[in-house]
Amino acid sequence: MRRDYELALQIGNKSAMNAFLAQYPSGYYANLARLQLEKFAAEETRVAATEKARLAEQERARLVAEGAQTAQQAKAEADAKAAEQARLAAEQAKQLAQDQAAAAEQKRLAAETAPAAPAPPAAPVSDEKTTTVAALTTGSPQADVTKSVQTELRRVGCLAGAVDGDWNAASQRSLTLFNRYAGTKLDIKTASVDTLDAIKLKPSRVCPLVCEHGFRADGDRCSRIVCAEGSFLNDDNECEKRREKRPVAKRDTDDRPSRRERERAFRPEREPSIPSAANPRPQGRARAESGSGQIMCDAYLCRPVRHGCHLEYRGGGGPGLGVGNVEVCN
Repeated sequence: MRRDYELALQIGNKSAMNAFLAQYPSGYYANLARLQLEKFAAEETRVAATEKARLAEQERARLVAEGAQTAQQAKAEADAKAAEQARLAAEQAKQLAQDQAAAAEQKRLAAETAPAAPAPPAAPVSDEKTTTVAALTTGSPQADVTKSVQTELRRVGCLAGAVDGDWNAASQRSLTLFNRYAGTKLDIKTASVDTLDAIKLKPSRVCPLVCEHGFRADGDRCSRIVCAEGSFLNDDNECEKRREKRPVAKRDTDDRPSRRERERAFRPEREPSIPSAANPRPQGRARAESGSGQIMCDAYLCRPVRHGCHLEYRGGGGPGLGVGNVEVCN
């Protein structure tokens, strides 16, 4: 019986203790097993109360951040206080159950280490008993060990998923995070009793609190980030000052004439040199009547010689020396 109890105590879950009590329903070791069951139940109650208090506090913070009505905020505040009181009561019950189990275990160890009279030969163990003890290490107890490891990982803030007894990729990642921040080298491929004992040694949060975008870690809960006026929340979850829009210079679009049009207005009109339907090339007598086709220029402009007139060179000319050509009309 003693060896079976120690084996169940080493496994450290409810299934192992229930299997022991099914085999040994009464006696000294049965009472010790019941104390262990009370300790497991107190731990489960504490975990559930802690989770409920956390959810209630998150709901209260959400209502405050969103500016909910006073009645809703008061109700959320009351729920959070009730959940916190339940959590504290669960903590006290768990501590009491642990103290009772530890005291009983110390008494057992003291009684076993004290000198005693030689014991009679042990009776042979039946096949049925052997099967029952072997069942403590196989089958469903492994799922209970996995649930216990997942529960402890949630307690230290490394697991965000459900406690379902399935050691999946999410559970392995959570144990990897625990190894990183706790400085341990536990095997992440399976959930073992050694892993459970190592996590239980941590009294508080190990993994940092990870919040969604728009929230920041505030102790053991996430608080909404509120940026000041004129700022916005960027992709790095930080408040950034909004840039002011600068005025853009625009091209003037008035109706003033362009430079080319202004130059064209001051340039004298010249007769077209290419004949067309409107300006046919002069021929024969018409050419003689229309003038010699000579151009007379002075200091200001150039113009065609008038009809019936021609130019004669009278000498002189050049820059600043007067006009050398004179228009002579018959």
